[in-house]
Amino acid sequence: MLLLSVAVYGSHAPLLTLCKVDGTIPFSSSSVVVLVELMKLVLSLFFLLTWDRQLLGVAVSWHHVVPFALSALLYAANNNLVVHMQLFMDPSTYQVLSNLKIVSTALLYSLFLRQRLCMRKWLALFLLMAAGVSYSLGGLQDPQDSSSPSRMQLHITLVGLLLISVYCLISGLSAVYTEAILKTQALPLSLQNLFLYFFGVLLNLIGHFWSSTEKGFLEGFSSWVLVIVVSQALNGLIMSVVMKHSSNITRLFVISCSILVNAVLSVMLFNLQLTLLFFVAVLCIGLAVHLYYGVT
Repeated sequence: MLLLSVAVYGSHAPLLTLCKVDGTIPFSSSSVVVLVELMKLVLSLFFLLTWDRQLLGVAVSWHHVVPFALSALLYAANNNLVVHMQLFMDPSTYQVLSNLKIVSTALLYSLFLRQRLCMRKWLALFLLMAAGVSYSLGGLQDPQDSSSPSRMQLHITLVGLLLISVYCLISGLSAVYTEAILKTQALPLSLQNLFLYFFGVLLNLIGHFWSSTEKGFLEGFSSWVLVIVVSQALNGLIMSVVMKHSSNITRLFVISCSILVNAVLSVMLFNLQLTLLFFVAVLCIGLAVHLYYGVT
């Protein structure tokens, strides 16, 4: 299950590239988010009716349902923040600085869930962040592009710094808060997902029509977009299992390991070349896994 999640995370960026027409994304990203949330909602209902049918009679009150509204709101806010941040920084800067959410998630995980992390584990998490930064700075290079990763120009405004800080905070808070709800409620996971994704569909629909462009809801869709919707929905459900039965730290390692899949697909599909920074990232991930899970 974790390997599947690594594959889905790693294939997301290459799939988006395959969707491009004349170098641009032809569809509305907000409509894709709505469809992903809707797919997760439908799958959660299917699993509830198939695997947890005997639990349909469990007593549920609004105390169980309302907390998921805040969780969905945090996720929706972060999805929209990613779009608006691009106005105040270049994509490369976003890729580099977004790795700070590893630290913010770990801090909030330790603080709110009262999970004490020793110095060895903190070192492992900082190595994960270093791996993400290394890969973002130039783990892959287009052989036909004369610009070198070492000469990458990063640009961000003061507002951009503020927004990336808020983004990392909300990213960590939404993940840790959701984990806390999933673990403290004595409800089947499929029912909890049903609550979460109901609010997810509702809030993202409101966001889509609030910021709606001239594009139609399904305009520019292709078979690759369908693959993205299905894969992201399945990955969302896998991550809910991880947070219910493991932790957000496991989720961070899954996301970091997806760098390997992303690199392999990029080399195979787009003839990109691996650079020294990619191997630095791989080394950091290997050391992080060893320090966090391998050393006793």
